[in-house]
Order: sequence, then C-alpha cells, then structure tokens
Amino acid sequence: MLVVTENILNVTLLEPKLKHPTIFNRFDELEKGFDLIIHNDHDPKPLYYQMLGERGNIFKWEYLEQGPEWWKVRITKNFDTDKEETLGAIAAKDLRKAQIFKQNGLDFCCGGKKTVKEACAEKGIDSARVEQELQKIDQIPASRPLPYNEWSLDFLADYIVNTHHSYIRKFLPDIRIYAEKVNRVHGARHQELERIYELVEAVNAELGAHMIKEEKILFPYIKALVIAEKGIAPIQASHFGTIQNPINMMEMEHEAVGEYLAEIRSLSNDYTLPSNACASYSLLYRMLHEFETDLHLHIHLENNILFPKSLVLENNK
Repeated sequence: MLVVTENILNVTLLEPKLKHPTIFNRFDELEKGFDLIIHNDHDPKPLYYQMLGERGNIFKWEYLEQGPEWWKVRITKNFDTDKEETLGAIAAKDLRKAQIFKQNGLDFCCGGKKTVKEACAEKGIDSARVEQELQKIDQIPASRPLPYNEWSLDFLADYIVNTHHSYIRKFLPDIRIYAEKVNRVHGARHQELERIYELVEAVNAELGAHMIKEEKILFPYIKALVIAEKGIAPIQASHFGTIQNPINMMEMEHEAVGEYLAEIRSLSNDYTLPSNACASYSLLYRMLHEFETDLHLHIHLENNILFPKSLVLENNK
C-alpha cells in the first residue's frame, strides 16, 4: 500500500522492485519547480544515481533526515532556466566552498565549468555527500573574505598582477633551484624527483610567457573596456578580434599548468615526505604545496570571475 499525503511518498510498504518505478512516475508528474519528499527505511542513494543517469541533471536532492530509522529526501524538479551552478560559479560566490572542493579533489579553477554532479561523477565521488557539505557552509556565518566578485574588473586585474603574478616571480625561481638540488641529491633513491623537476621547469616556461601576454595584451584590453563603459574613451579595435580568443588561450594554458601541478601532487603522494628527507626536501614540498594553493586561487579569479565578466562587458559595449 502506498500512502500519498500532498507531496510526500512513503514507500516503505511497497515491494522493493516497485519503489523506484513508483518514485520515477511521481517525479515525472511533477510540475517544474515543485518537489516531493521520499520517506524510506534506508538510505535511497541508489535512487539518486539512477535518476541522475536516466533523467539527467534536472533535479535537486536534499536530505531532510538520515536515519537511523527513517530517511527523508526532498527531490525538486528544476525549471528549464534553473541550471545547476558550476564549481567555478559556486566558488566565486563563496570562496569558503572552494575548500570543500579541494578536500574532495575537485578542480574548481581549471575544471570550474563543470557542475558538482559532473565533477563528482568523473572522480567517482558521492555528489550527494559533497552537496551536503556545501549546504553546511551556508549555515555558518561568513567572515569577511576579500570581495573579489564585487571588485571592478580593472581593479581585479591589477590585484592579480600585484598579488599572484608577483608571487610567482618571487617564489618560482627558488622552487626551481630546490627541485634541481633535491633531484640531484636524492634522485637515485626517489626516481619521481626527476619528473617533478621536469614539471617545475615546464610550469616555469608556461607561466613566464603566460603572464606577459596577460599583462601586455589581455589585461590592458579589459581595462579599456572598463573605461569605455564609463564613457571616458571609446574602445579601440583589437588585433585579436573578440576577447574570447585570448581568453580561450589563457584558459588552455591554465589547464596545462594545472595538469603539471596535479601530476606533481600525485608523484609526491600529496607532498608526503620520505623518512630520509633532508631540510631542502622538506622545503621544496612545502613551497610546492603553497605554490599550488596560490595558483588555484589565481586561476579561479581569472577563469571564474575576471574572464566571464569581461566577456559580458565586451558584448554590452
């Protein structure tokens, strides 16, 4: 017997083989924007994955109660325009949530255009658990983080240069020195160090040219867009056409550097030092870890805030 009260489904008395078909039928009958609450005597997580596979990313899933006796889940059918936000958009609105992504190995900067469900599916991670962790952040009063998403684009571009480009120029030369030294001293016993050294050199080569292109070409054009929007001076035609072209190149280069650093993290077993590590070995891994953290924020500010807003600004000029 199935008990239906308004938008609540109690399926505990149904045969197991009828539970999912019944829930699917009820979901399909829902108007967009409406929801139903599932009552069950065990975690209905298999239903979540079946719905995601058969209906796609058209619903929101929220646990209201999680055992030990009862599980209650609210399932809401999205509006057509109610698309789930990407990792990058979520992090842009609340940077605290970027820590949840990092803890779960989800790339919110280079891979920031994926939804939580898409990114979790690629990693084989329980997206419902990640969604819960994100919801908990919403319940914690926010401190006063830097309001990157509220800054003018010319100010944000200058901030990136003065903070993150300066960081790279200051610390990457030392990282290169220590990567070469540690490989020379310890490489025979730890063969991954040779590849780590090669990857550090690749990061240096990529970022050196990358930052110059941003500082000499892309960022000045973004500043010109801001000036044009204010009516101070008209925008001059660029040699690269639409701003989408250099943005595409910058994002490809971000992805390349992100892959280099991800390989370094993998080779170093998340920067885990061996028992015979010397002071230089320890310093190298600490600097690499800090460099990766800074670069993630750096790329996030560009890929998820500066670039999308610049595209909008150019389209509105």
